[in-house]
Amino acid sequence: MVADTTHYLPRELVELQGIHQVSLYVGWAGELERELDMDGFERFYERLRTDPELPSTSQPSIGDFLAVWEPLIEAGQDIVSIHLASGLSGTCDVARQAHGMLQQRGLGDRVEVIDAVTGAGGLGCLLLAAAASARSGADLREVAAHVHEARRAVNIRFCIDTLEYLHRGGRIGRAQAWLGSTLKIKPILSFEHEVTPVERVRTSGRAFEHLVQYMREMQSDGADGWAVQHIRAPDRAERLVERGREIYGSEPLFVSEVGPVVGTYIGPGGLLLAGIPLASVQ
Repeated sequence: MVADTTHYLPRELVELQGIHQVSLYVGWAGELERELDMDGFERFYERLRTDPELPSTSQPSIGDFLAVWEPLIEAGQDIVSIHLASGLSGTCDVARQAHGMLQQRGLGDRVEVIDAVTGAGGLGCLLLAAAASARSGADLREVAAHVHEARRAVNIRFCIDTLEYLHRGGRIGRAQAWLGSTLKIKPILSFEHEVTPVERVRTSGRAFEHLVQYMREMQSDGADGWAVQHIRAPDRAERLVERGREIYGSEPLFVSEVGPVVGTYIGPGGLLLAGIPLASVQ
């Protein structure tokens, strides 16, 4: 199984699940570095808060994909390669181009490229679903089918302090309509094909309670597996985890910090909730 780096699963979970990664790039003034090579995010986010220039992000190259896929194919493995929504990044399109090169060599049937139509924790949930299916003995097509089925059941919401980063980075999507508001709002959004507006509230407290209520709705709808992510907001994330334990009576699938590529467009203070039926990831 292969993914790009925008899932932000905890490193130990990535290793446990056998997930191979193709890195995206991020940096300032043309000095891009691989997200996979970044040792912690504190320095990056401190600069993001203060630098008037927004960093640049870049998808992997065709060569980056082949460098990860080819050794796996040579080792006899088939590959499900799952990637950030194509409405948010060109990563999946590049993966398809790399797949086309494998097809020319007669190896195309060894790789299945999937557009996750989500990112961050939503993508992370799909990777856990793919890993569970592979562990059950499913073949390549069966794993891919399971991922598509799981995607229909994935729920994701996130709240941010400001629309500034999405707007400056050109990833604002349909939330563009909120830019003209005279109110100081706390936007609540979803990762679909693009960033999708859900609701706007006036305070961080109300945004937090929206996520708590969404936990209850997810549980009622059968998404009894849940995960929490944040950007430079560990205390708020822990509070959300505590509320989740009360609601679900279980531990989260994972808790982690969103990294620089996606964080460039969300900004510090973001809090994210994802849900998926446990049956999909066990």
